[in-house]
Amino acid sequence: MKRLRISLLWLVSGAAMARADVALLLEEPFGNFGGMNPTGHAAIYLSHICAASLLSLRPCGEGEHGVVIGRYYRVVGYDWVAIPLIPYLYAVDRAEQVPEQAGSREVAALRDNYRRGHLEKLAPDENDGSAPPGDWTQLVGAAYDRTIYVFEIQTTEDQDAKFIQAFNSRPNKSHFNLLFHNCADFARQVIDFYYPKAIHRSFGADVGIMTPKQAARCMVRYSKRHSDLQFSSFVITQVPGTVPRSRAVRSVLESLIKSKRYVVPLASLAIVHPYVGGGLALAWVEDGHFNPRRVADSALEPETIARQLQANQVASRRRGAGE
Repeated sequence: MKRLRISLLWLVSGAAMARADVALLLEEPFGNFGGMNPTGHAAIYLSHICAASLLSLRPCGEGEHGVVIGRYYRVVGYDWVAIPLIPYLYAVDRAEQVPEQAGSREVAALRDNYRRGHLEKLAPDENDGSAPPGDWTQLVGAAYDRTIYVFEIQTTEDQDAKFIQAFNSRPNKSHFNLLFHNCADFARQVIDFYYPKAIHRSFGADVGIMTPKQAARCMVRYSKRHSDLQFSSFVITQVPGTVPRSRAVRSVLESLIKSKRYVVPLASLAIVHPYVGGGLALAWVEDGHFNPRRVADSALEPETIARQLQANQVASRRRGAGE
């Protein structure tokens, strides 16, 4: 629980300072679908943009901690829904309400309580008053299901204002497609809005399909090329409890190679077509160099957090003084 509190402290600290940020949330796969498709999920956290409604954005006010938006499959027909940070992670309104641990029943109850208070327009009661079925549960309580890696880069008020205007004015209708219009494509579009061409597909590791892991890899590379932009990465661990633990996030090629059902076909293909085998090997080497667990875990050290908070405070004071 200490790690959870530290993660929350780090994440909301950016919203309390003058600095704004856009962050990629790289979320591990879980459940049966995660076993079949272990690429995980991608969402976007905006520290200085908040929800004017479930479907519109506005600048945050004092004491607010930003919003999470993302693309989902079969969530009431919208391309994205705006959920405040703490509810998105824990299905409660305030950080102090987050339980020490939770099982499936407790998680379901927390989600349903939040739905009744905030999401009934999107997910109304069944005829008997019970919670409706459906994928609305993806909108709240993400940290009960999986570990989440955060890759955060600074933005400006002007960038945020342009983003709010652009996303409030464009159509918000779902055209989800797993191959070419998925959650990672949405994350790519948002981050590229702020920093054009920062995120791109990989035709080696992902055969051209945009994946959450590729988006995170691109963000890390972009931050190294643009050291003038403040960048941080850390992990929000899955809440302890009896909910099954999430799995490591993988690229498309990594999923194939590490799946026993594809070992023989891939080996046969590499033998029959050496060029294909060589391409697979090169893509594997490139992909294997990026491990979000290794990258993000370094940000959980207390002294690292203290340095980052201090840096944020210094930057805030300088902006306030007009330097």
